Amino acid sequence: MTAIDLNSDVGESFGRWRLGDDEAMLGLVTSANVACGFHAGDPSTLRATTAAAARNGVVVGAQVGYRDLAGFGRRFVDVAPAELADDVVYQLGALDGMCRVAGTRVRYVKPHGALYNTAVHHEGQAGAIVAAVRDYDPGLPILGLPGSALLRAADAAGLRAVPEVFADRGYTPDAALVPRSEPGAVLHDPQEVARRVLRIVSEGVVRSVSGADVTVRGESVCVHGDSPGAVEMAAAVRAALDGAGVTVAAFLPGSPGAP
Repeated sequence: MTAIDLNSDVGESFGRWRLGDDEAMLGLVTSANVACGFHAGDPSTLRATTAAAARNGVVVGAQVGYRDLAGFGRRFVDVAPAELADDVVYQLGALDGMCRVAGTRVRYVKPHGALYNTAVHHEGQAGAIVAAVRDYDPGLPILGLPGSALLRAADAAGLRAVPEVFADRGYTPDAALVPRSEPGAVLHDPQEVARRVLRIVSEGVVRSVSGADVTVRGESVCVHGDSPGAVEMAAAVRAALDGAGVTVAAFLPGSPGAP
């Protein structure tokens, strides 16, 4: 690959509680998955984050999640598909309003946390996310795990399905993400993470927790903004890609920084 998008989760602070260094991260990534107030983020945080993204020429995506502030959206919620679709539309509208004030727009959608992982295999919830996006704006792409029910549903509905890979997450032998409750789920060494990303981009493979290589391909690489040393990891990944001659650019044509 000669070009790749770099995305990160931002806007996840709440009130006086601060998570991550959004300003620094927005100087490194090309796409920002901004919380929408359900799993994290309050109105002032979201307004400031979308404004910072606009200043940095970073594309804004809505990171929709379960209504679970206490659990940071990392707990499965057995919500009916129709209710989940309403929740997603609500979140899209809220973040898009903040974007409009900042002079930008929501340009894509990515589920967060447990909702992201559930939509890998849960046809009902995957379909609800896609239905909400289709009803709100069918021009919005959806980011998800390659081969997931979410991306299959998006493709079937005529939406752009964008596969992504993860820089700082462990992979199982079947190319799924290692659950955060298990060893090897999250990586912390910036140089190791950078080497993994280069291998993903150049060879289309990553070393799984079993020690075997698995095929992983995507149009965007995610570096989590809430991980310890997240900015250092993103900087290492960006430097490694730049050094290898890989263009780091948003996956959306016509977006700031896109080829």
